[in-house]
Amino acid sequence: MGYFYAITVFNDPMKRIVFVRHAKSSWTDETLNDMERPLNERGKVDAPLMADKMRSMGLVPDALVSSPARRARKTAQKFAKVYRFEPEIILDDRIYEADEEMLMNVIRDFPPQAETVFVFGHNPGFTWFVNGLCNVRIDNIPTCGCAVVELASDTWKNTSNDNNKLIAFEYPKKELLG
Repeated sequence: MGYFYAITVFNDPMKRIVFVRHAKSSWTDETLNDMERPLNERGKVDAPLMADKMRSMGLVPDALVSSPARRARKTAQKFAKVYRFEPEIILDDRIYEADEEMLMNVIRDFPPQAETVFVFGHNPGFTWFVNGLCNVRIDNIPTCGCAVVELASDTWKNTSNDNNKLIAFEYPKKELLG
């Protein structure tokens, strides 16, 4: 007697966003303006660690979108290296110091064909935005923390604060604690 195996292929129209707060930055050179602060040594270690964590969860970016601030760009570059991501990182000036309304506009302008977008930016905007987007209570997305959101919409243009799910919240110290 033979067995019949059904294979289910998920044609999942859900859009996913991985909000990545930039990795730990350096304050050693006080002459640098905020946009030019580099990653410190811990940040240089944490970014590939978290990229590897996201990859191990099966999250693969179709696009990387970053604040133009050096620490966010460098974090995005570390993720790109781990993923061997070839397309250019999209820099969006609106992410730097963005409020919730501006971040919503950034999302609505994501490349329409992308299903999973990693966006690199800053607090407090990211924490506030994820809380509102998913109706959750995260006190703080720490440096290099990743909040993975599954949107209820199948298009970026239709993104709203209704019925989205926070499906993962990871950060470096959580990884180190096991």
